[in-house]
Amino acid sequence: MHRLLLSARQRAGLSQRELATRARTSQSVIARIESGKTNPTVATLEHLLRSCGFTLDAQLALDPVQNTHMLDDVSRILALTAEQRFAELANASRFVLALRGSSNV
Repeated sequence: MHRLLLSARQRAGLSQRELATRARTSQSVIARIESGKTNPTVATLEHLLRSCGFTLDAQLALDPVQNTHMLDDVSRILALTAEQRFAELANASRFVLALRGSSNV
């Protein structure tokens, strides 16, 4: 997060003090975030980025996993009945739909 704020501030051509004035906070708050000494909340980060003239656009992206332990679950899944597999699929589908719904927040 600290690199994101630093990049936004620099791209906006602002000093830490100028950003702090715009965001109605102190320069030391900006410095602590940019140095990685503190992690802002998402709301604080969004406020600071807006003060630089940017918006935060967060998205979930699938990160392929190499050498996962998930393959260890194959034998358990194969041992399920068709109905049990469909129930697991329904649970996974509800989970994905819930994630998609939360991205509109």
